[in-house]
Amino acid sequence: MGTYTPKLDEKGRLFLPAKFRDALAEGLVITQGQDNCLTVWPEQTFMAEAARAQATPMTNKDARDYRRVLFAGAEQGTPDKQGRIGIPTFLRASAGLERDVVVVGVGDRVEIWSPARWEEYSTGAQAKFAELDESPGD
Repeated sequence: MGTYTPKLDEKGRLFLPAKFRDALAEGLVITQGQDNCLTVWPEQTFMAEAARAQATPMTNKDARDYRRVLFAGAEQGTPDKQGRIGIPTFLRASAGLERDVVVVGVGDRVEIWSPARWEEYSTGAQAKFAELDESPGD
């Protein structure tokens, strides 16, 4: 959980917020995420998602598309002793990342956003969140 604003270093490495380091210390997978961000999964969580994706039939176009995006942009890694992870150039480009980034804890994963994309997404999501209303019995 939480939102953080670290910076990428000159080599494209991200200092993970300390709160996330233990969960990712045994290994991680970084992929293209939905909504033009990057997703950092603990390796075991990614493998469970990969198995779920692979269980869908190849005859389903949406399933094929999801698998391609999930696996084509996936990079395995481990944080270094300083808690940094390297983000490959192609992943930084796909998410529009430069020096400043926004890191968001999302339950079982971490998302990395460009500040502009996070602001745009967050503004829209907050408006929808404010309109949520459950009727009694729902």
